[in-house]
Amino acid sequence: MARRAEGDFIVRMEDLDRVTSSREHEVDQLASLRAIGIDWDGVVVRQSERFDLYRAAIERLRAGGHVYECFCTRREIRDAAQAPHGSDPDGRYPGTCRELTSTQRNVHLDAGRRAALRLRTDGREVSFDDRFSGTHTVRLDDVVVQRNDGVPAYNLAVVVDDAVQGVTQVVRGDDLIAATPRQIELQRLLDLPVPEYAHVPLVLGPDGNRLAKRHGAVTLDDLARRGRSPSDVCARLASSLGIDTGGRPTSAGELLDVFDPDCMPTTAWQLTVDEL
Repeated sequence: MARRAEGDFIVRMEDLDRVTSSREHEVDQLASLRAIGIDWDGVVVRQSERFDLYRAAIERLRAGGHVYECFCTRREIRDAAQAPHGSDPDGRYPGTCRELTSTQRNVHLDAGRRAALRLRTDGREVSFDDRFSGTHTVRLDDVVVQRNDGVPAYNLAVVVDDAVQGVTQVVRGDDLIAATPRQIELQRLLDLPVPEYAHVPLVLGPDGNRLAKRHGAVTLDDLARRGRSPSDVCARLASSLGIDTGGRPTSAGELLDVFDPDCMPTTAWQLTVDEL
């Protein structure tokens, strides 16, 4: 999509979570992209090195009265959602801490609880047009913008990064459609540009769930041990886009002239047991 639009393609390591992220994973991921012929422009940006940018944005939201402290644990939120008369059918945060008094806040602090920061949305609706899946209108929930350990949340970080890096088009899996209205609201509150969004169908395992390691050979190293080269993998990826390579190995660069965004499949690509 980026190359066909004659734009730059950037790589960003979204490594906010230090537990699940590592430089070893980063090296493997970049090597896999190179192996199938995907190159990128500029340096690789790491979110773990950009906390000052995110915290400055959070302070802007705080100064505008757009965030509030939330002391709820995940269990408390889950229990509230399961309550007979308190459940939100869409699973939104129930607003327990939205209007805390100073006395209530001090009780939590005295108990040693740390506060996350949530976006005060007041149930506003956001509409956006997706290049592939049409128009969506979603009622916002009070999403977390900073965890209770001080780490900026994903939705806040990507909004800041997209603006700083000049991103004009975001192409990603359709499991993130629900996150898009939250990000657009943050862009509005921070006076940031809104890129074009294009959500594509996921790759699924044989059980119909999103493809993961539990399904079998899913990395290039796994597949290499079964005699499948990176160019074989790229050819298989091409077929998922409706591009016929005649069974010949290929690379991403060779697909530019035959890739047509308007022919993007609208249903998920489900792999079989044999393919894994």
